Amino acid sequence: MSDVQQPEVYWTTPTKHVPNSKLPVLVYRGVLPPDLTVESTEQALEPNNWVKGGVFHHFPTHHYHSNTHECYAAIKGHTTCVYGVGPLDDQSKGITFDMKAGDIAVHAAGVAHRNMESSEDYEYVGLYPKGAPKWTNAYGKESEDTTAKAEESRNVPIPDYDPIYGLDGPLPSLWRKAAGM
Repeated sequence: MSDVQQPEVYWTTPTKHVPNSKLPVLVYRGVLPPDLTVESTEQALEPNNWVKGGVFHHFPTHHYHSNTHECYAAIKGHTTCVYGVGPLDDQSKGITFDMKAGDIAVHAAGVAHRNMESSEDYEYVGLYPKGAPKWTNAYGKESEDTTAKAEESRNVPIPDYDPIYGLDGPLPSLWRKAAGM
């Protein structure tokens, strides 16, 4: 597996407003096909059981999905991502990293995320494990039941396939180890 790039690993912890996850955020650099399009990204990741849910641009709103894991595949421009905090949390506690076209970030159900700053042309494909339900959005606000959302997030199964490398990729083993499996 020497040709498999190991991802950057970032850890989040629960806050009063967002569940986050004990499963790490994984960032892979420059792993998408050189002809970056929505179609080439789909062709590269869908055989690994990660399917396109949509094509998106700068999304500055703190949010998380308690019912599915998600992969951001950057196909144009660049962005600064903030993970692990909601709008009511101390922003200095968030994890910040840059992404550019060709990179992907994979986060587990319950992990808060947003784009802080993006180039005007920033565009990404959102991909989800095959068979996952349509994502729901939660925004880390006082009125949301974080306990119930955390429980729902913990019950989302760990995918058997890494979005880039399939069965031989690092995601399933890293996440299973973090989950104590």
